[in-house]
Amino acid sequence: MVFKKWRHTRPFFGAILTVLSGLMILWVPLNLYLSTFLPGSVAVIGLLFGGLITLMGLMSFFLPSASKALGIIVIFLSILSVIGALGGFLFGTIFGIIGGALLTAWRMVPAEESAGAPVSDAATHPAKTG
Repeated sequence: MVFKKWRHTRPFFGAILTVLSGLMILWVPLNLYLSTFLPGSVAVIGLLFGGLITLMGLMSFFLPSASKALGIIVIFLSILSVIGALGGFLFGTIFGIIGGALLTAWRMVPAEESAGAPVSDAATHPAKTG
């Protein structure tokens, strides 16, 4: 019950997809580690982008109010990761775009709505007098 309440107060599925995307993008340059650190190799970019995408996913768990900016950055880095890490064989890019879109679309639910309390109509419909 506590986990369900915690999950509803942050962009949970967007963050999970973003972390998964970052790990997929990191997988390619880590398996090519012999050529990753050679001078002139672009695989270092894959390490940087995969690490940043994973970090953005973890940050969205702890900073849900910044999820819109994090989502835009994740989409941007996911598309650019095709250069250095083949985008995690394109699965990382696709998951990153979907996760970033979910982070961008997430909005914080007001406490009254999340508690299930009926919303008062008094402010929208003034009472008729006389």
